[in-house]
Amino acid sequence: MRSLCVEPFQNFSVVDTGARRTLTYCSPWKTNHKHEAVLFPPPSRPIRKSLCVCLSSSSKLPVMMEEKKKTFDASEAALLVKELNESFRTGKTKSYEWRVSQLKSIEKMVVEREKDICEALYKDLSKPEFEAFVSEIAMVKSSCKEALKELKHWMKPEKAKTSMETYPSSAEIVSEPLGAVLVISTWNYPFSLSVKPVIGAITAGNATVLKPSEIAPATSSLLSKLFEEYLDRSAVRVVEGDVPETTALLEQKWDKIFYTGSPRVGRIIMTAAAKHLTPVVLELGGKCPAVIDSDVDLQVTARRIIAGKWQANNGQACISVDYIITTKDFAPKLIDALRKGIEECFGTDPMESKDISRIVSSNHFSRLQSLMDEYKVYNKIVVGGQRNQKELKIAPTIFLDVPGDSQLMQEEIFGPLLPIITVENVKDSIDLINSKPKPLAAYLFTNNDKLKNYFVQSVSSGGMAINDTVLHVTVSSLPFGGVGESGMGSYHGKFSFDAFSHKKAVLYRSFSGDSSVRYPPYTPEKQKLIKAVMNGGIFNIILALMGWSRD
Repeated sequence: MRSLCVEPFQNFSVVDTGARRTLTYCSPWKTNHKHEAVLFPPPSRPIRKSLCVCLSSSSKLPVMMEEKKKTFDASEAALLVKELNESFRTGKTKSYEWRVSQLKSIEKMVVEREKDICEALYKDLSKPEFEAFVSEIAMVKSSCKEALKELKHWMKPEKAKTSMETYPSSAEIVSEPLGAVLVISTWNYPFSLSVKPVIGAITAGNATVLKPSEIAPATSSLLSKLFEEYLDRSAVRVVEGDVPETTALLEQKWDKIFYTGSPRVGRIIMTAAAKHLTPVVLELGGKCPAVIDSDVDLQVTARRIIAGKWQANNGQACISVDYIITTKDFAPKLIDALRKGIEECFGTDPMESKDISRIVSSNHFSRLQSLMDEYKVYNKIVVGGQRNQKELKIAPTIFLDVPGDSQLMQEEIFGPLLPIITVENVKDSIDLINSKPKPLAAYLFTNNDKLKNYFVQSVSSGGMAINDTVLHVTVSSLPFGGVGESGMGSYHGKFSFDAFSHKKAVLYRSFSGDSSVRYPPYTPEKQKLIKAVMNGGIFNIILALMGWSRD
């Protein structure tokens, strides 16, 4: 039997007749001749365009066999890192021109392939087109535009002050690229949370590998194709796959690892990085609270909570509102305002709304469903509760006063479920927040300036917004990152450049001004002068030079 790989397969059609499956195709060696191939046994998966044609010498009947995909293992990963390090050592990624060319290519990619990006996001998450534009495409465009505008300034060495001990001298801080870096992204914003860290790595001058999330397969596949088409393959690569591929990558020595995802996987990343003393940026998550005082504009507050929960990928966002804390007296008014706001945004039946994303997978749907059905909370639903497992949809759902030991209040929800916890006094909310691991974001709605200051000073979180939700991440002059369980390191704007740079301290001196005081033997006179210089104060130095001392 001889075989020939057909890439791509030409003009093929498949006909199923019970146990027999026939493929009609144009032969690559005789493109004007049509052939029939009987697939036996019939494959369980759809026919792909890359197949192997096997011609039997006895029957002359071609049998179609699917070409096996090459596995990406530790040896492949090691070769990849070697190639990237070799590319980095040529120095090309360090140049301003290379960095600008790659940024312009990303900008071009987003403009030219916006429709493809939106389609991939819809396949993965049913993400509405406008939400995809605002939270994914526009965010990447903005990052590119700022980097192109500011890159020369970011790359310029920063002048530093020198001390009396080094006089005469000058000093500067030089930002230098780290080398070969790994970016492991997540599925909830699978385009922007993949590309934005890569932008940071490129602006800093690194060779970069992106590992997109396999939970968003359409976007992962598209990113692989787009990076291959638009970016410099010798220095920027995409590796698709699941746990085995990620494990193979983590076994290698990187100069930095940037991970976005859950604290559980963050611990795995950090453990793997520790073997090579590789620094990490971990963008994790947590239970992000929203404290609502009774003196607020109720309609505006409700809308902004909705924007920070269900408009944010249907709650599948690390900075979305995870739970609300308000007073017992104010809770009924807030629930009523949220109910009306949900209806205004998503209609009387949110399950039919085209402006809300679906749950990403059946596994995540089951996890959320178990949170809803826990015996401690199932009877606490005051708004919503509808679900459709087939379509992976859960309506915006609000709970009132679920127990603190319920799973809903113990783990990050990452979905459309929103518990409201009531307290006697709004200041009591601080103790409740501080009893939990530090969140990635915390929100406060109030007109009370003293409460604002108290909240900012008393609550430790990655970021914070007063009288709004999630918008702080759009301000590029603010760092975005966690603290404690919600992560370490930060990025966005220049913080992305800094995250992938080493700040090298450089001191410049000439050969003049070389004092013998610095060198042995250390006579009493020398010691007095050295102590005077190191203690500071011109008067002490003058006294030492004159042979006098305050001692």
